Amino acid sequence: MTVAGTGTDLCSYLPWDSEFFKKRIARVTRTKLNESEVRELLAWCEENQIDCLYWLADDTETALARQHGFKEVDVRMTFEREVNAEDRDFHEPEGCCIRPASGQDLDRLREMARVLHHDTRFYFDKNFDRAQCDLLYETWIEKSCQGWAQAVFVAEANGELAGYVSCHIGGEKAQGNETMIGLLGVAEAHSGKGLGSALVRKFLAWSAELGSRRATVVTQGRNLAAQRLYQRCGFQPFSSQIWFHRWFTRP
Repeated sequence: MTVAGTGTDLCSYLPWDSEFFKKRIARVTRTKLNESEVRELLAWCEENQIDCLYWLADDTETALARQHGFKEVDVRMTFEREVNAEDRDFHEPEGCCIRPASGQDLDRLREMARVLHHDTRFYFDKNFDRAQCDLLYETWIEKSCQGWAQAVFVAEANGELAGYVSCHIGGEKAQGNETMIGLLGVAEAHSGKGLGSALVRKFLAWSAELGSRRATVVTQGRNLAAQRLYQRCGFQPFSSQIWFHRWFTRP
């Protein structure tokens, strides 16, 4: 065990999540555990009054997780593809403008982010307040525009802000020649116009300009439309894991 309240070698306390949701939240640091390890980390959570424990686990852990009160809240799908020189050749769809986000876009971006990510694990877990989940994605896109992401591009259609993509350097394998998509969203009123594909292509052009060799993106197992979009843009499935949440009740 480490210092009380900060975590163990099996899990870590999450200060940002805890402050945001006003609950004590921790996360398991391994994708695979044995019986004794699960009992150890659950005991630590009880001792430190953890409200919710996240576990991103291999699918082989489902039986063990369920046995100890974890609930499946999401399937985390990771897609990847190589970035090549041809990706620099980006052309905007007719009637669409793809440009870097500006401070003047923030109100509209927050408005869209509030409603475009309702298929994520936080909405699926009814223990999280829905309004707070909305605020989570508003905060995410705002912080992305303020420097958390290396770039944010927006799509304008007929003069209206209609979509966004946030772009990061460094992917799942944490190598400098990788880029990844953080958030991608297109307003419902503008779906079916090719804006999602255009934003992904813009991300790939940005990646190619940086010299990235590999691009990744994560989406939900229940989000079939996103999976089809990424595959149309040349991404292939790379890994699949399960998000579990374990809630603790105390008198």
